[in-house]
Amino acid sequence: MADLLHLVVKWSAFLFLVCSMLAVGMNLTPQAIIVPLRNARLVVVALTLNFVVAPAFAWLLTMVIPLEPGHAAGMLLLSGAAGAPFLPRLVQSARGDSAIAIAVMALLTAGTLVFMPLALPWMIRGFAAHPWAIARPLVLFIVLPLACGMLVKSRTAILAARAAPAFARIGNASLLLLFVLLIADNLRDLLGVIGSGAILAATVYVIGLFGAGWALGGRSPEERCVLALGTAARNFAAALVPVTSFSDPKVAIMLIVSAIVGLVVSFAAAGWVRNRMPIQPGGVGPKADGNSAVRAQDEGH
Repeated sequence: MADLLHLVVKWSAFLFLVCSMLAVGMNLTPQAIIVPLRNARLVVVALTLNFVVAPAFAWLLTMVIPLEPGHAAGMLLLSGAAGAPFLPRLVQSARGDSAIAIAVMALLTAGTLVFMPLALPWMIRGFAAHPWAIARPLVLFIVLPLACGMLVKSRTAILAARAAPAFARIGNASLLLLFVLLIADNLRDLLGVIGSGAILAATVYVIGLFGAGWALGGRSPEERCVLALGTAARNFAAALVPVTSFSDPKVAIMLIVSAIVGLVVSFAAAGWVRNRMPIQPGGVGPKADGNSAVRAQDEGH
């Protein structure tokens, strides 16, 4: 029974990553990614927040909050995983600019692909894995489906428009199933983290990253929204990929705890941001002049 549960967990994670990335790719054009990323400040701040501030803050928390070695390793592992697949949906719920969110997600996914294989062996004591062993699953389960989705859209936009919602629903259902199964499979260990500092560290970490993104996000409400939520929302699925290289099960437990806390805090933060976003005179959403990336995406069809 336990082996069957582990198998279902693996397939749920696989379906979540592949279907989510296919759905995102089928809504993307190269122009939609390139146009927002011509903003040099947006690119520099996004990379700095996610691959300098996030790892440094995680390291600081492991020094300040007494964590078990496995929990500390899990937090450091999470700090290098950026570009959450659900960022566009998170930004949409905050009434932000989805086009900028998609571009930033693509940027951070590429950054994660480079950062994790190179930095993890240096950041985490006792962690030994060949860079390609870390990068390969990220390429297969994140980059390749994203590229395939974009290829489908470039060849037949009608098919992509019809298929993307179905893949998105499968991805969302797989994510929900994944977390339910992870909790069920690790319930005893999850209860064991109560009082260990792991929940506190995960909560402070996500809130702190959101605050850093909001503070450094600049004056544009649309960019500030994406940078704050994009920094707080870590790529838990990507962080789970190298877990098999650790013998300590507490590494995976910390990632599960952080995923649960991260989802709750991120969507709560999105609600907070929503109340601070400008509203169009005739409806909801960002101001019209904040949607140039959306228009560029439409022009690229």
